[in-house]
Amino acid sequence: MSQPDLFVVCKNCGSEVSPYVTECPYCGQRVRKRAPKLERSAEDDMPRAKKARRPKLSRLRANEIEGIAPDTRPTATIALIAASLIVSLVFASEELGIEDLGAVAAPVFDQPWRYLTAPFVHGTSLGYAFVALTAVGVFGSLVERRFGALLMLLVFVVSGAAGVAAAVALGSVGEPFDYDFVFGANGAALGLLAAWWVDDRRAARAGDQRDNDLIGVLVFAGVLLLLPVAVLGANAVAGVTGALVGALLGLVLPTLTRR
Repeated sequence: MSQPDLFVVCKNCGSEVSPYVTECPYCGQRVRKRAPKLERSAEDDMPRAKKARRPKLSRLRANEIEGIAPDTRPTATIALIAASLIVSLVFASEELGIEDLGAVAAPVFDQPWRYLTAPFVHGTSLGYAFVALTAVGVFGSLVERRFGALLMLLVFVVSGAAGVAAAVALGSVGEPFDYDFVFGANGAALGLLAAWWVDDRRAARAGDQRDNDLIGVLVFAGVLLLLPVAVLGANAVAGVTGALVGALLGLVLPTLTRR
């Protein structure tokens, strides 16, 4: 097919105009009936690949920022703290004794259900309850947001129960592990702290620097470990055991979730 002329001359005004127009842009004179057809190249004849559709995101929810995961409320952590506070209020009413509420009178092996209830009992020590439940609130929220409510509850229950069980087992030995009661959430709190710490360090080794305040974490850990010095029911064996169990669970948690 022949190539069209580079330009045509308007017979009315003599101007050179494009061959692809039918009227002169200068005087309006009609220069041809129709514009020449454009040649199609070989590439134009080839079938065009269909463009892949971009995945559409769902609408943003309330208080959600685009590109940032929504910040969920740690309801399970709040429930744990509320349960502990309710137990403290019941104990303060003097209707039930500390053993009636679930504390462990060491050594006791015939009532293993107390291993699960003892972390919710803090007796008359408001300082013990404040420190332990604050740690549960901080690290329980972090673990829950990272791994979900069920896994956070798993860490709390297993760490707390394992700590109480270890304290009871050593309490039967006698000195220096001779004590009357084992109760409180120091073991469970240290378990949550250790689980979070292990996951944070694992992420740091993988190149995911989260810029967390590790000094504050160490302060929390030190205060929880030193609680038995000031509080009778807070047990050092329960705290150390809870931390070890929490650290082990922290290694397993990433394999149990897709977050």
